[in-house]
Amino acid sequence: MKWEGRRSSDNVRKQGSSGRGGGGFRSIGSLGGGGIILLLAVSLLLGQNPLDLLLGGGFNTTPSTQQSTTFEPRNKEEAETVEFLGVVLADTEDMWNDIFSKYGQTYREPKLVLYQNTVNSGCGFASSRMGPFYCGADETVYIDATFIEELRTTFAAEGDFPFAYVLAHEVGHHIQKLTGDLEKVHALRGRVSEVEYNNEMVKLELQADYYAGVLAHYLNNKGYLDSGDVKEGMAAASGVGDDRIQEMQGGQANPDTFQHGRSEQREKWFLRGFEYGDLEHGNTFDTKDAKDL
Repeated sequence: MKWEGRRSSDNVRKQGSSGRGGGGFRSIGSLGGGGIILLLAVSLLLGQNPLDLLLGGGFNTTPSTQQSTTFEPRNKEEAETVEFLGVVLADTEDMWNDIFSKYGQTYREPKLVLYQNTVNSGCGFASSRMGPFYCGADETVYIDATFIEELRTTFAAEGDFPFAYVLAHEVGHHIQKLTGDLEKVHALRGRVSEVEYNNEMVKLELQADYYAGVLAHYLNNKGYLDSGDVKEGMAAASGVGDDRIQEMQGGQANPDTFQHGRSEQREKWFLRGFEYGDLEHGNTFDTKDAKDL
């Protein structure tokens, strides 16, 4: 992807940290699902219950003082990817400002916090084990720099576009916050059966994949994409499908437990966003059963 020399967003904050501790997550419903999928993947690989990580188990939940330090990239690749993400966030701002203006609306830009080890978010205290996530409480995307290496090793991501996909997907959850879809789905927790809730979560995630594809459409029209970037994005989307993650654990895929969609679904909706590049063709909630998407 062609990104060097282009505008970087002013909505990026870099935060180093040497402290640990904090109070656990205040609300699962405030998290965008992209963070949950990476949390699920990491917790499955570690043999842990993902809810333990969300609710504070797996890291110290006793309040303590957190000492922040200057953000220092740990290697050249990490430094470049951090700068790359600032440019991609600027691209999402330009694109969504333009799209919202066509509907006579004003786009409220999210923030991006790039952190190391631990961070205090509007949704509570988080560690690097959370993976990238969107917090609706402070309308901020959080990405730990160590995820850069995890995406390449654990999920075999190639090139730079997978990082653009991840950020665009999380910004997609911000779009859902603005449209009301995010809270509508999270409000169902505890009010419907687990299977019904999972069904709606899959729709939410596939729509965020569609929004990531919309960014790819925009970047392609601007001439910023290199040959192979879309293929890298598809690989990133399919790489975190529920079926693949469950099979990574040596088990069988169980669609009733999916919250993010099958690998082929995630790839399909990313490609759909890339094809249309608008809001009209991304309504995953028109279909009753997410298995049909």
